Amino acid sequence: MKDNASHMPRSFGFELVYLLSMLIFGTNGLLVAHISLRASQIVLLRTLVGGTLLSSAVLLRGGFDRAAVRADRRFLLLGGAALGLNWIALFEGYRLLNVSLATLIYYVGPMLILLLSPLLFGEHLRPRLFLALGLVAAGLVCISGSLDGGGSLAGLLTAALSALFYASLIAFNKRIVHTDGLQTAAIELDVAFAVVLVYVLFTAGLPRIVRAELPYLALIGLVNTGLAYLLYFSALQKLPGQTVALLSYADPVSALLLSALVLHEALTPLQLLGAVLIIGGAMLGELGKAGAAPREETQTKHENT
Repeated sequence: MKDNASHMPRSFGFELVYLLSMLIFGTNGLLVAHISLRASQIVLLRTLVGGTLLSSAVLLRGGFDRAAVRADRRFLLLGGAALGLNWIALFEGYRLLNVSLATLIYYVGPMLILLLSPLLFGEHLRPRLFLALGLVAAGLVCISGSLDGGGSLAGLLTAALSALFYASLIAFNKRIVHTDGLQTAAIELDVAFAVVLVYVLFTAGLPRIVRAELPYLALIGLVNTGLAYLLYFSALQKLPGQTVALLSYADPVSALLLSALVLHEALTPLQLLGAVLIIGGAMLGELGKAGAAPREETQTKHENT
């Protein structure tokens, strides 16, 4: 009885830490809305700061496991590239569409993986997953049916691209079996920085930072990437899979609420119905994997942000 009593507060503390990281991730759209740089330039700075912080954390913890990294190097490189391109598309979607709808469409990414899991990983689709996929598809129809204008179409396509890169990132990370979660995140952020740097040099050019925007850039790099990832991984492996799956949806829900309260992005009734269907379907699909081990959660859910 004493063991249970002592374990419960500790577990509750990890839940709070994990929830805090999700709520921080949910503010990404608010910060991006106050930065005039191109999406790729914001991602460049974010990966630079976040990668430096997480790599420093790994070095302070004892350094990278070279044998593990060497064994996983191909998927670490592919995952890092997908991470950078994923964020570019998502941040561009924030501006071309809006934070609320871009976030919703982005969270279709994990459902794409569930749909393709028989082909990619030889997994079987359970009946509840078909219901979950149906709910998400209905939600997308509600959102797309309520859009009008070229800007909305471009935003819809860009957000859909972010979901595809998100799905690719999950698929690559499920192949990483030797490198632990924090090292994976640090390496992928470093690789993402290199990939985005090349992209920026051939497109937008190096960013010229406006002094008034420095606080927002500092927040998205130091807090929303570096600190939030450290909080995330400090709690992730201590929590059961179902708790992780449930609390992860604090990210899109908080993003929707904050965009409505702070950015005054109002959802139409049809879009609101689509939001409920997408988040509900995604949660149903994730909770169907309640028995997943914490190690698998580490490799498939740190890409959310």
